[in-house]
Amino acid sequence: MTSTPASALHPYAALTPDVVQDALGAIGLWGDGRLSALNSFENRVYQIHLESPFDGHEQVVAKFYRPGRWSDAQIAEEHAFAAELVAAEIPAVPPLAIGGHTLHHFGGFAFSVSPRRGGRRPELDDFDVLEWIGRFLARIHSVGAARPFTHRPALDVAAFALEPRDWLLQHRMIAPEVQTAWAAALSEALALIELHPALRAESPADPDGIARIRLHGDCHPGNILWTPEGQPGAGPHFVDLDDARTGPAVQDLWMLLSGDRRQQTQQLGALVDGYEQFRAFDRRELALIEPLRTLRLIHYSAWIARRWDDPAFPINFPWFGSRDYWQGQVDMLVEQIEEMQNEPLVA
Repeated sequence: MTSTPASALHPYAALTPDVVQDALGAIGLWGDGRLSALNSFENRVYQIHLESPFDGHEQVVAKFYRPGRWSDAQIAEEHAFAAELVAAEIPAVPPLAIGGHTLHHFGGFAFSVSPRRGGRRPELDDFDVLEWIGRFLARIHSVGAARPFTHRPALDVAAFALEPRDWLLQHRMIAPEVQTAWAAALSEALALIELHPALRAESPADPDGIARIRLHGDCHPGNILWTPEGQPGAGPHFVDLDDARTGPAVQDLWMLLSGDRRQQTQQLGALVDGYEQFRAFDRRELALIEPLRTLRLIHYSAWIARRWDDPAFPINFPWFGSRDYWQGQVDMLVEQIEEMQNEPLVA
């Protein structure tokens, strides 16, 4: 994949430390000069020390949304969902209301400011931890099921496979040597995914009795901060609702699974044991795990390709676009085709 002088083209090139500090100053928060970038590819996120505490917070986290990704209405739904979770006493991290608003604009960027929350990645080999997380996921989903998103999109074949496939082909992103094999594997995978009405865009709200609700959407271990028992606020804190979408509940469970089939079965059992202490889990959704994993695989390639003009991407994904990369994608699609034809995990 050819390299371009991305730093001269991408909007984030204008987001200097001074602009970040000025953006906070414009809403009445004044940093003391200490600013550090946090790990985030999709947005730009900074931890900032304040000269004077705001609402009891000496440090805040400012998130500058990627220009053009979400509309203000879609971001507002993310913020409203976070507020609903907190109102239900679920340990999420919502943006702060500053001057009566959670979404702000400065220098062409939309941004929000949240409290800083400490924590570490959860130990997912501990079944007690998984059960604890499962209980809170059930409570998140109970809130998510209370009403639909109006502006936020759904997690479905159209958004996560068909549109990304067409974009990659139109922009000639796939190595020519493997494009035919990739397209053939993708077509076979899509035929299996589309057997599931809950993942079809044109299906009604509950096409096969499987509910589609508001979700965290990207519930991998990096988006859960864990506070050990015996400390204030022990347990999980769920962060980063940036990918909140409508979809089946199992989307928020499967990314917490790892290892071989036996290990994943045990992990899933612990998650569902906790989940069902607060909310019934529809076992039919277990058949969606591998289709959802496949959709994420397809979407991931297009996600990187679309952001190649962002200087952070060529630096952090130097292997992307090579023949070996695309052959690896073909191999993974072939594996997923086999997995989607196997019996689902049980819980």
